Amino acid sequence: MTTAHQQEIVQLLKQIIEPTLNNDIVSLGMVRNLRIVDDYIYLRLYIGSHQHQLQPEIQSKLSFLSWCKKTYIQICTIPGVRTTLGISSGKGGVGKSTTAVNIAAALQLQGAKVGLLDADVYGPNIPQMLGLGKADIQVINTPTGDKFLPLKAQGIKIMSVGLLAEANRPLAWRGPVLHKIITQFLQDVEWGELDYLLIDLPPGTGDAQITIIQESPICGVILVTTPQQVAVADVRRNIYMFRQVGVPVLGIIENMSYLICGDCGSRTPIFGSGGGEQLAAELLAPLLGQIPIDPRICSGGDTGNPIAISEQASPASEVFRKIAIAIGLSFAHRT
Repeated sequence: MTTAHQQEIVQLLKQIIEPTLNNDIVSLGMVRNLRIVDDYIYLRLYIGSHQHQLQPEIQSKLSFLSWCKKTYIQICTIPGVRTTLGISSGKGGVGKSTTAVNIAAALQLQGAKVGLLDADVYGPNIPQMLGLGKADIQVINTPTGDKFLPLKAQGIKIMSVGLLAEANRPLAWRGPVLHKIITQFLQDVEWGELDYLLIDLPPGTGDAQITIIQESPICGVILVTTPQQVAVADVRRNIYMFRQVGVPVLGIIENMSYLICGDCGSRTPIFGSGGGEQLAAELLAPLLGQIPIDPRICSGGDTGNPIAISEQASPASEVFRKIAIAIGLSFAHRT
């Protein structure tokens, strides 16, 4: 009977369409932890700051269930943040963090208010990539308790687990400590008003990744890969993890796609070709961009000047700009 009731609930919830993304709230992964206890329904609703109207819609829709006495909805959101996006990869070394920084920079240049949460506990390099030296994290008192105050660089608000660690020391945190720190960074940061919060996820499919996905209102992920089949195989494992929790893949970015000859302008696929296109076809998700190999991407990350800002006329910067425009069109934000 419980299984039948659960299917009945899911079918009703699938009738509720999120207008910006033009899809139902179940397919978008916004409804999680659905439980039925006796004649009561319990669920978590993961939303952005502009989506609170979905709660009364759910209450109204489920009121048609004759057997249900009451529906309890736990709202999970990050105050002030409209859209939370995950930037993920199946393996390390594909340029995920560099890509996240440059997407954030490109979105900011488009006029969006952007935050970047560096949750890559195994390699928190984003402070360096944005030119932040050693800086203490301030804690401020708010009506909802003490909150971390994010730092700001290149017009982007930043919070990173790397700011909690000593220089050149590994982040050797065990599961429970890691879970607590990640949860704090998701719930206890005073971001203010943001159009986008990008979360740079750790590579792979371990405890840290699962905690971030389950505890944050991520409305979708952007997957970063390189062209070769080894990277594509690892990304597929990542995709399975996201599907388990119902978080949609919004697009694919292929990094290190080709090298542009400085003399003739021809493209050479140093690491092979076709990986990003293959994944996009499998997932029926757009290939948002193919980023060329450019030494200035690396030097920009080392010096804290992302290429999307410092070399806006470069081919790589143009790709990041197109990715930012595609994201903006997907969510139709007005700043």
